[in-house]
Amino acid sequence: MDSYKLLITGGIPLMGETYVSGGKNTSVAVIAATLLSDEICVLENLPDIEDVHVLIDILRDLGAQVEYQPEARRLTVDPRGVNSCKVPYRQSQRMRASYYMLGALLGKFGQAEVGYPGGCSIGARPVDQHLKAFRAMGAEVKERGAKITAKGKMVGNSVVFDRITVGGTINAMLAAARAEGNTVLYNAAREPHVVDLANFLNSMGCRVKGAGTDTIRITGQKKLHGSTYTVIPDQIETGTLMIAAAATRGDVVIHGCIPTHMESLTAKLLEMGVAVSDMDDAIRVRTVRGHRAVNIKTQEYPGFPTDLQQPMSAMLTRASGDSVVIETIFESRFKHLMEMRRMGAQVQILDQTAIIQGVSELYGAPVTATDLRAGAALVIAGLMANGVTEIYEPGYIERGYEHIEEKLRALGADIRREPLEEG
Repeated sequence: MDSYKLLITGGIPLMGETYVSGGKNTSVAVIAATLLSDEICVLENLPDIEDVHVLIDILRDLGAQVEYQPEARRLTVDPRGVNSCKVPYRQSQRMRASYYMLGALLGKFGQAEVGYPGGCSIGARPVDQHLKAFRAMGAEVKERGAKITAKGKMVGNSVVFDRITVGGTINAMLAAARAEGNTVLYNAAREPHVVDLANFLNSMGCRVKGAGTDTIRITGQKKLHGSTYTVIPDQIETGTLMIAAAATRGDVVIHGCIPTHMESLTAKLLEMGVAVSDMDDAIRVRTVRGHRAVNIKTQEYPGFPTDLQQPMSAMLTRASGDSVVIETIFESRFKHLMEMRRMGAQVQILDQTAIIQGVSELYGAPVTATDLRAGAALVIAGLMANGVTEIYEPGYIERGYEHIEEKLRALGADIRREPLEEG
């Protein structure tokens, strides 16, 4: 239970300029990948978020020497002192990406033990494809109780994923980076953070080709050297800020982003009537007319991201007309809409489909965040609503958004924390 709640007084258009932090999804992958090195690695542009802090704690538990400078967004990891291949259960339960330690430890030491990962409750996120890849490369994998153990010398092989899996692709890349011989991943994920991990592995001396396509080829190396690497901007934070600007009928310039990563969202915002203009590393979002309803179907990259479905569907509750949102990735990603019914949203949810009838206004109400992106969606709802919205369990938001409250306040939002009353 969080010790505070967020209070948002809505109805204020966001105006001004802001910036995007380093990518959460990239950071959790490259932090795990530092274990593969035989030398010191330095990661820059890391976001100061809870998931980064959890992984730092895990590295220290394993014996790595870690120096973190949150103000400089810099992490220095010396993995040479690692003396354990067991991730404590309490740590693995704090975040989903703890499972990347399986691939990294297997790749480096040929053994790993990690508790079943925790994180947000957005539906089943099975690790069967991860384990399939490990087994294909020679690992003996056992699932017992609340933990996964894997052991064996990694040898390159072909892995055909039964379905596209971002986590499985990343875990297989980690395990293959120091495997003997060549590994080929078919039906691989193409997300920007998969490409960024490949670039980091290459900077350490690995040979990864094809990242960004559905076939990735990895030539494992006996040793990997240290590297200084800068993490790419956060695609999902960029999208969340774009949606917040549009939802509040504002005018915001977002600096430090990669516009080509945002093409699926940009297309939908343009379809709604929002003005979006790209620059080299910035995007301007402004509203020049009322919003039209649109239909959305989540897909793997380069399709519409599931992580932006929740903020976007929150915005659609005030669009003119009926919108249909189909969630194809996770089955429990409409909880925020059920909370928004208290704010006046008109929503029908049928299995994996939400039918949203736009309303002229939302009004403030007490709501509860159930996961990271649901929390962001409720913040956007609060920014749109008349009156005061109280968001409980806001700690989820800190898992993936760096100082989001400060960024929104700098754009004019009335958002603040208030301690919870005891008892």
